[in-house]
Amino acid sequence: MSTVTSRLSRQQEKQLCFLLNCSRLSLLFKASVHGYTADAFHRRCDRQGPTVTVAYNNSYFIFGAYTSKDYAQTGQNIADDKAFVFSFNEREMKKKPLRVVSTEAQRSFVDANTGPNFVSLLFLHNNTATVYSNPGTYNFDPVEMHGNDLQLTEFEVYRVEAGAEALMEKPWRNIQWDIEKKKGLMDMITEWKHGVSSVKKARILLVGPVGAGKSSFYNSINSVFKGYVSNQANMGYAGTSLTTQFRAYSIKTGGGKVLPFTLCDTMGLEEGINAGLDIDDFVSILKGHIQNKYQFNPAMPLQTQSPSFCKEPELKDKIHTVVYVIDTCNVKLLSEKVLEKLAAFRRKTNQLGIPQIFLMTKVDEACPSVASDLKNLYQSNYIHKMMQEVSANLGVPLSNVIPVKNYSQDVDLDPQTDILLLNAFVQILRTTEGFFEDFSQEEE
Repeated sequence: MSTVTSRLSRQQEKQLCFLLNCSRLSLLFKASVHGYTADAFHRRCDRQGPTVTVAYNNSYFIFGAYTSKDYAQTGQNIADDKAFVFSFNEREMKKKPLRVVSTEAQRSFVDANTGPNFVSLLFLHNNTATVYSNPGTYNFDPVEMHGNDLQLTEFEVYRVEAGAEALMEKPWRNIQWDIEKKKGLMDMITEWKHGVSSVKKARILLVGPVGAGKSSFYNSINSVFKGYVSNQANMGYAGTSLTTQFRAYSIKTGGGKVLPFTLCDTMGLEEGINAGLDIDDFVSILKGHIQNKYQFNPAMPLQTQSPSFCKEPELKDKIHTVVYVIDTCNVKLLSEKVLEKLAAFRRKTNQLGIPQIFLMTKVDEACPSVASDLKNLYQSNYIHKMMQEVSANLGVPLSNVIPVKNYSQDVDLDPQTDILLLNAFVQILRTTEGFFEDFSQEEE
């Protein structure tokens, strides 16, 4: 998957946050990736709450507009006493930014099916990389605002994160955070049985876009049972997948007992042709044809005549559950091509009768309230909204979407992170039980 990153430098983001009086910005839309069209903008930015549009041109201007209201394509004039347009120049960062409010109390922006329309500034004009400028409602000097350079080199939209998000009154899922619960979950996982004697260890496949946290999830579960933070699987982000082999990992408790499942890691999904995990290789993994440590070749899937191809796999060699791993921060940024690949993978998995579940990682990075206290997870409106987005876009029940926080920067274990990870894994094992129950019924 192509990297979708902010064009703002750290200093520029800090200056914009100061102007907006917010804690941070979350990138929703990047025109060079998603397209310079109103439709692409609305698909990713409607009903996102407070947002700021940021435009760039070749004259070194960074300019745009803020609104505290939702975009919803109502066709109406929207009053927003907090809205304003702004500008600063990359070459004059020490100079105070230009900030201009509307002169019309009842018309801060027009909520139409166009690009962001702040009356005096209309971005993505006629579905192009341009801005229409007509000072009046916002009374600014065009030279100060954009240097009379209306051709955009980039256009981005960010969700504006307040200092502390308004939380739901009650958690919409209940979770026990006490240390006794952690011990009970670990015992449940250690003693888990699926009831099919020919399979000693259930095989659980981790699949997802590059950088979503597949390998980190394995490392995190492994760490909980080892009792310290462990990084056995390669993890990190380099634009392309760091995982280039098919790996099947076992997990042991601190006392050396091997747990009754294997976590299988793969290449990440990428946008391009001949890039990332190939769908034919994916199907071969599901059917048990690909052996541990097979080196993927995105340009050519595994051939049946290859020594690495297992011609007569048994039930123990096949995949019994597929876990799709999605970065919560990038839910709105998943490209159409990656969504199409995920949909194709899900269809193949359904055809083979293999149960599926979704993990949403990096919840602490996506929501400041969760970062400050993990116990806020199931009271976070934003996390709930992103889970609903995954459910709707990928056609999976909300009950099969599980948010987690992996160990990625930590050097010590945290009880709350452990409990969240263990709860998620219990859900994965319960999903896996469905595969073996179906198999047993078929045998009978």
